[in-house]
Amino acid sequence: MRTKVFLAINSLQGGGAERVIVNLGNHFHKQGLEVVVVCLNAAEQAYSLDSNIKLITLLRRNSRTDILARIWFAAVTFVKFVYFLIKERPRCVISFTTSVNIWTGISCILCRVPYVVSERTTPDHTVNTFGLFTSFISYVAYSRALAIVVPSGGMIGSFKKNRMFRKLNNYKIINNPINQFGHATTDRVYDRKFILSVGRLDYVKGFDVLIDVYSKMDLKDVDLIISGEGSEREKLLKQIHDLKMEDHIKLVGFKSNLQDYYTQAELFVLSSRNEGYPNALIEAMSLGCPCVSVDCQYGPSEIIKNNWNGLLIENNNPELLSTSILKILQDTSLRTRLSQNCRSINIANSPERISSSWKTLIPE
Repeated sequence: MRTKVFLAINSLQGGGAERVIVNLGNHFHKQGLEVVVVCLNAAEQAYSLDSNIKLITLLRRNSRTDILARIWFAAVTFVKFVYFLIKERPRCVISFTTSVNIWTGISCILCRVPYVVSERTTPDHTVNTFGLFTSFISYVAYSRALAIVVPSGGMIGSFKKNRMFRKLNNYKIINNPINQFGHATTDRVYDRKFILSVGRLDYVKGFDVLIDVYSKMDLKDVDLIISGEGSEREKLLKQIHDLKMEDHIKLVGFKSNLQDYYTQAELFVLSSRNEGYPNALIEAMSLGCPCVSVDCQYGPSEIIKNNWNGLLIENNNPELLSTSILKILQDTSLRTRLSQNCRSINIANSPERISSSWKTLIPE
């Protein structure tokens, strides 16, 4: 009988955690595990699971946010999760993102199913902001997990700012795997040279800063393309309009052929205010796209060796960001060197190596 593993997440909409869980599920399946992906909420699926992987959706939430609706959704989610744990009896559950980790922990403790939780963003924005009751429930869920997996070492220090989490010793660092793209096309995806940035259109990604920096650079022959969707779209569009940059800054939405954008861009820029471990950065590097990244918490400093496989610059320094972008655009030898060296990420973060690290956490 094959080992059955549950992978739990809120949904499979576009995002870094979603891409990681899909890649992990596909590789587990190739390694002979029986994989079931459990989504707490129904949503449009952005990434492709192997057709042999079972997908379970617990419920479809509507727009109601009143207390009664929230209690009802919580109760249904819990009951259905427990039902599927009892019915399917997985060897282990691996969950991604804070809210799902808490649901997984409570459900698995009740059903006596081993589980692993994975935090994908800084605890300073999740468990470290909770009130006493929610913080305690989180601590219980995380403390009884086989492992608390984080993608970067800096996140452990952030957890330990929380007095309850300080004494835990079940932290495990597993970097994110490189996404396996299809072959890049030779057809141009954009009719001009461009700088690329990719990510959820959210305040933490710092696209507002990048847009402002680009608007002051007077790059008449190189445009800025930002790929992604999110709640900040209208705000960013207004910023672009107010700067009169509609002809040069494009929000192109979610793209399934990002490999074409990475391979055709002059360079990639990560401008995030914080990260857990930036998937877009390692994707760009894996395809040889020269990168500039701010040294935000967490991840970039563990990925980029400055001036060897990318440019790592001080955070909150727009002038240095502008200078670094120009440096890559104007220095052909630098661009070539960074492009060659950054491809080594394909070895360090290969899906085979990363999925093997995850597999060691599953009980025999």
